[in-house]
Amino acid sequence: MSNTNSSKIHLGLLLSDSVNKKGLIAKLFSHEKKAILQKFCDGKGLIFSDFVIEKIHEEERRYDECLIAYRKLATYSSGERKKLFIEHILKQNPDFIVLDNPLDHLDQESRVVFSKTLEEISRKTTLIQLASRAADFLGFIDQKFKLSGEKFDLIPLSAELEKDQKVSKNHLNLPENSSKTRKTKDELVKMKQISVSYDGKPIVKDISWTIFQGDFWQLIGPNGSGKSTILSLITGESTKGYGQELYLFGKKKGSGESIWEIKQQIGYFAPNMIELFQRNNTLKEMILSGFYDSVGLYDKPSTFQQNKALQWLQLAKMENLKNHNFNKLSPGQQRLGLILRAVVKNPSLLILDEPTEGLDDIAAGLVIELITTFRSQTAMAIVFVSHRVEKGLEPRAVLELLPSTEGSISKVTSSNNNKV
Repeated sequence: MSNTNSSKIHLGLLLSDSVNKKGLIAKLFSHEKKAILQKFCDGKGLIFSDFVIEKIHEEERRYDECLIAYRKLATYSSGERKKLFIEHILKQNPDFIVLDNPLDHLDQESRVVFSKTLEEISRKTTLIQLASRAADFLGFIDQKFKLSGEKFDLIPLSAELEKDQKVSKNHLNLPENSSKTRKTKDELVKMKQISVSYDGKPIVKDISWTIFQGDFWQLIGPNGSGKSTILSLITGESTKGYGQELYLFGKKKGSGESIWEIKQQIGYFAPNMIELFQRNNTLKEMILSGFYDSVGLYDKPSTFQQNKALQWLQLAKMENLKNHNFNKLSPGQQRLGLILRAVVKNPSLLILDEPTEGLDDIAAGLVIELITTFRSQTAMAIVFVSHRVEKGLEPRAVLELLPSTEGSISKVTSSNNNKV
């Protein structure tokens, strides 16, 4: 939908992972603003970003007080937090608002609702959207640009350039000894009528789910529906599985299994893992830590392990970054590195929680290529958690969590939308 109800011009800036976003935002709010934005906006500007929302959330937790609403942000869903924060910004009467990937971390329904909220705001306030994916531009954005170089030069983003953001499919071959022959259909995870509550509040109810070797599942559900609870049961980190029909890699929960035995079977990725790696490890060292399920590298890796890490880096076209400090890499490079860390030990089960969120089109395309390659060339089971429907990914089945007053129930559908 075009912005026909407003005389405002709204700007879209497509950011690659190589762009220094913090530096860009600093310039947008400095005296150098006009060099970048030219005639598009003037006056007082404010930033809308998940980073700022999280900072407010942390301050509320630390000082035990409510800062922008009558309840703490922790008591609201992701969509509600965004709505509260944008209302908080509007009360300050800004002349323009910079929206930093405003739809990230929202389920499909919440995306639609918040997009409508932003469209209403666009009638009165100039909006500048920073987007990592060309498809994420809001419908009312009038002029779109791609940022280039350290000086943040604006290159008009034509329809042809938008198409160029989609990376072409290449055939990838996994490192030697990474493939497994599908000789069996081992049962890796089995849940039977699992229910979980916290402090008397029901989270999930009567969840039954079996994951076999070689399966490819997508786990979906609205924010707050219990996806993280389900994942914590699978990884063995939740104690809520005790006394229930939960089986992990052939052992019933509470039968004497070791959490480290479970971790050895699982490769896990989530975006917030980046925050755990604060030591000055190189990219290669961070990937090698995946063999030991440790945050940082504390053991001397074998020659085999070092060669394996290099092979994965070559596959992801990141070998030239192997000795770079992990914390100095771009968000996309860090994300890819953590995914390589998750698979370096050849796990039986790979869990990828929002692996493409916040990545640019090229990096997201490589992640999708990696997942499809894992699917076709290995016997590992894959659980892909995402609000997005990524083109090129074809899960065998989808487990959807449906909220109810008694806790979320589950619905399983095959990839062709027929119940299985």
